[in-house]
Amino acid sequence: MEYDIFFSICQTEVHGYLPSERVMLENFFEQVELADELGFGTAWVAESHLSTEVQKTNPGAVIPHFTGEIGLNTDILQLAHRVFGRTKRLGVGSAILNILCNGGPIAHAERIKTFLALHGLDPKESRTLTIGFASGRFPFINVPYGIVPRNPVEAAAWPIVKNKIFEEATEIFLRLLKGETLNSGMIGTRTLKRSDFRSDADWQRVQDAVGQYVDEVPLEPRWRFPNLKIVPQESRMDLLRLSIGSHDPATQLFANTIMPVGVFNLSITPGDEIEKTNERMLTAYHADGGGWHRRLMPRTVLVFINDDAQKAKEEAHDALSNYWKALEGTLDQAKVQRATNNALVGDAPAIIEQMKQRFHPEDRLMLWFDFNNHDSKRVMKNMRDFMTAAAALGAGR
Repeated sequence: MEYDIFFSICQTEVHGYLPSERVMLENFFEQVELADELGFGTAWVAESHLSTEVQKTNPGAVIPHFTGEIGLNTDILQLAHRVFGRTKRLGVGSAILNILCNGGPIAHAERIKTFLALHGLDPKESRTLTIGFASGRFPFINVPYGIVPRNPVEAAAWPIVKNKIFEEATEIFLRLLKGETLNSGMIGTRTLKRSDFRSDADWQRVQDAVGQYVDEVPLEPRWRFPNLKIVPQESRMDLLRLSIGSHDPATQLFANTIMPVGVFNLSITPGDEIEKTNERMLTAYHADGGGWHRRLMPRTVLVFINDDAQKAKEEAHDALSNYWKALEGTLDQAKVQRATNNALVGDAPAIIEQMKQRFHPEDRLMLWFDFNNHDSKRVMKNMRDFMTAAAALGAGR
């Protein structure tokens, strides 16, 4: 079993305390240096964009009850340079990079190539950057970049159209990273079909918007461009790994027709879906990746470890209750309980037993210690305690 670590850098209020941005970043760097010392494999860092406080002033605010900023890392590449400069063994991962905003897939592909060129200047460098990429968690982040319905048909089918936009962006992004020369005429055409929709009623709304019955509705491309190729062209691609933040099987399969792409997994993903994904990717994973392994889909897991097992349970319930209330404005005990069931909660022996029961020996865990916790010293103690327990688990296998 492999152990990665997840950092949210979430500047939210916890029991009336809201740290400054400087304190948040100082906490992150002392924790990431300890993660390197303790032997975690990759530091996955959440990425967000635009102020969640300001979005609350707009109509239709998505998280109106959240106090603070959902995340302070807006650029994984800048952050990764600093992390690599302050650590010796740790890899870095984006959790996740939104390839629709901030210039779209072309800009992101070129920035990554530039990062790899700089990161790989030392021929002895072997630490990898893993780009987990997706279309973003909150719509307000994409709106300023034109990711909105352009006509009544797109408005009628917007959830499906958003998926098609992400697929188009994925194709451009991966083919440019692969080193191809592209123009938009070489990118596949996306369409809307009945099979894209869950119900006849959803499909009928599209037909009504078209004004007549059709079997298929073509979508205009989001990105139009003449022949182009990104630079630098001699980047150290051996230092890059890719992971797609989509649980849509068709999107996972499509990405792997271009390049080897793992799957970014969330803590709320049901266990049966994880197993289905692993089974599907055994044959779908791009051949250049050398074969599918469970480690290519790290599993995000919240960790609440305490020498007093009862206190660990109380801490988990408190943190999860505060989080869901902040996101949704109400406390849904069922969601809190599901999240608690997905977490590792207890003293070291209890957590060892939970890991034995719940995870495959070849799983790779992305462990989340700073969840709703700004006490950096306590977070670091929990990191140490977990790795001590993990070492005992490894010795006992």
